[in-house]
Amino acid sequence: MRRTLSALGVAGALLAVAVAVPVAVPGAASAREDDADRSDRADRATHRPVVIGHRGASGYRPEHTLEAYRLAIRMGADYIEPDLVSTRDRVLVARHENEISGTTDVAARPEFAGRKATRTIDGVPVTGWFTEDFTLAELKTLRAKERLPQVRVANTAFDGRFEVPTFQEVLDLARAESKARGRTIGVYPETKHPSYFASIGLPLEEPLVAVLRRNKLTHRGDPVFIQSFETANLRKLDKMTDVPLVQLLDATGQPYDFTAAGDPRTYQDLATAAGLRGIARYADGVGLNKNLIVPRDATGKLLAPTRVIRDAHRHNLVVHAWTFRAENQFLPVDFRIGADPNARGDITAEYELFLGLGLDGVFADQPDTAVAARAGLATR
Repeated sequence: MRRTLSALGVAGALLAVAVAVPVAVPGAASAREDDADRSDRADRATHRPVVIGHRGASGYRPEHTLEAYRLAIRMGADYIEPDLVSTRDRVLVARHENEISGTTDVAARPEFAGRKATRTIDGVPVTGWFTEDFTLAELKTLRAKERLPQVRVANTAFDGRFEVPTFQEVLDLARAESKARGRTIGVYPETKHPSYFASIGLPLEEPLVAVLRRNKLTHRGDPVFIQSFETANLRKLDKMTDVPLVQLLDATGQPYDFTAAGDPRTYQDLATAAGLRGIARYADGVGLNKNLIVPRDATGKLLAPTRVIRDAHRHNLVVHAWTFRAENQFLPVDFRIGADPNARGDITAEYELFLGLGLDGVFADQPDTAVAARAGLATR
């Protein structure tokens, strides 16, 4: 069982005091708070939520590059988030997926044409080029490119300029930037497709823990969160490390390890009070799809908020939410500005809504917007 982690987790050691002010929520019902709720909210009001640079500053640079992480730090992010996959020679690298045709120039490299393959990832056939078929030296010859070129056209100007970084390089960057800026920069790795990698003899847990140990990141107070959409590998990690663990929960579907085991429970089941109580036995927090916190109707408009944040806090789980993106197409209808799906909407209003509900942290593609919104709330 996990030792109790403060509802603000590592953030309490990293961040100064600020105040999160509740805002009006569309459709919210008025109800009397009980004493526990009032006490809980008062305690949280003495701290500020963390800002996590989602894949770096992925709204401004191709994701999972050192330059994206560096920019996120410069914009004020408290954590940077690398998704981790494995190379053939068992080195952890930062890519959104192990299939890399959408995030590198591999498809244009004739020397690697023969590596194109079809793999079944979490039960779904995927065709492309996979990190596990490359050595680190081979991956280092590739160059990153923007994954959403039609949405973030400006980012394509950086295509071909940046390497695929290793997890160690991400940690080195965080350490160097922490020293240069006089503040602690945390790292928030996600294990991608852990069941799949274990099935091909490249488990992610052992190399992840080994890298953290080499970097003396082994204790609960260290600036690291490890996250996963699966549950079994977090339970395994619970026996291997004391750093905080975060169970990711989507708004639909179920963890793939549940699918493989024939377990009928869904992410929605895990987001119930009973499900969160079970998560608290092996993890220290939950990373929630925003729709689990404030659902949307079929037209994209906001509905009343759920109880999930309060339920999670009652089990001493930190609550981080994903993903905050400034473009209209990612925002609820309530906060869109104009008809251009790629234009910026009122992202500040979205932050105010979610932070006002007691959220402990946000994953942001544009970390500067989250930092600014947090500062704005603190001055009210």
